[in-house]
Amino acid sequence: MSTTSPSSLDEKPQDRRPAPALAAVPLTHGSLPRAGAPVTLVGSVLLGLLLYFVGLNTALCAILAAVGYTVTIYVWSRSVEGRRKSFDRLVTAIVTTAFLLAMLPLVSVVLTMVDRGLARFDSDFFNNSMLGISGAGGGAHHALFGTLIITALAAAISVPLGLMTAIYLVEYGRGRLARAITFLVDVMTGIPSIVAGLFAYALFQLFLDPGEKTGAAGAVALSVLMTPVVIRSAEEMLKLVPNELREASYALAVPKWRTIVKVVMPTALAGIATGVTLAVARVIGETAPLLIAAGVTTADNFNPFEGPMMTLSVFSYNSYAHPSLDVQAYQDRAWTAALLLILIVMALNLVARLISRLFSPKTRG
Repeated sequence: MSTTSPSSLDEKPQDRRPAPALAAVPLTHGSLPRAGAPVTLVGSVLLGLLLYFVGLNTALCAILAAVGYTVTIYVWSRSVEGRRKSFDRLVTAIVTTAFLLAMLPLVSVVLTMVDRGLARFDSDFFNNSMLGISGAGGGAHHALFGTLIITALAAAISVPLGLMTAIYLVEYGRGRLARAITFLVDVMTGIPSIVAGLFAYALFQLFLDPGEKTGAAGAVALSVLMTPVVIRSAEEMLKLVPNELREASYALAVPKWRTIVKVVMPTALAGIATGVTLAVARVIGETAPLLIAAGVTTADNFNPFEGPMMTLSVFSYNSYAHPSLDVQAYQDRAWTAALLLILIVMALNLVARLISRLFSPKTRG
């Protein structure tokens, strides 16, 4: 016996209609051509070049080209690919544009240095000093060796002091003394460079004749600027060493000092070397403290404890600020000294990468 629900008995024949079909909803959107984004980028670059040849500023042309590319690719993608994909392209374009705009000053500086510094990048520049030279000719032999000697002496002062301080803060430091050292390191990190030069000059006046300037005083001034950078970078690298390595060494009855020397330091060596290199690059181009503490000279001086010493940064500044009758010759030497400084910093960074690759901990997979 079949049962029929009351609702089915009340239904009329005209009410029994088929349900309307759902509207077809596309599950995918269209997409831009594969060459759409590159073509848009090339068009924006050509527009920027056109505006440059019209007479607009280079930076303004770059900004207008970047804005044109970003707006064009977003509107095109929004009309073809939908809101989600267009927003992704918009963010990508903004990030890429910001990166390129940040690289623009760096590229401009490098190109300017190469263009103007190659005029005197010759053997005479590296083999001669400025002794007896008042016009064309001469070189920066004395400034190059002065830079290397003063920077090496500053590193010899700062690296051991900075590493020992960082080890104390990470491995031993507790309480008020550690907090006080950390506070002083933070203060020294932001100290103006000319203050470091005045400090070194005043310090050496206690032991030398008034007004005498030496390369050692310049090295002390640079070490004041370099030490907090070494401390901070080494401290962060030591903190990254896993505590499990220390505990495993302690479990084998290894003393703490030996654990630091044999376990902690080798593990963090790559990062410490990179930090030291960055600290050297931070101070190798300083001018104000060396101008005050190390002084100016036109002759070779390889003794940092007697007489003034010239450095590349001071040589570049002095050549540009105090030219003789042949202004162009002095400016050429200034640009070449600046280019040489950039090359030295680049070489230091390459050495840091090599050290990082050679001494970083090896893992077996």
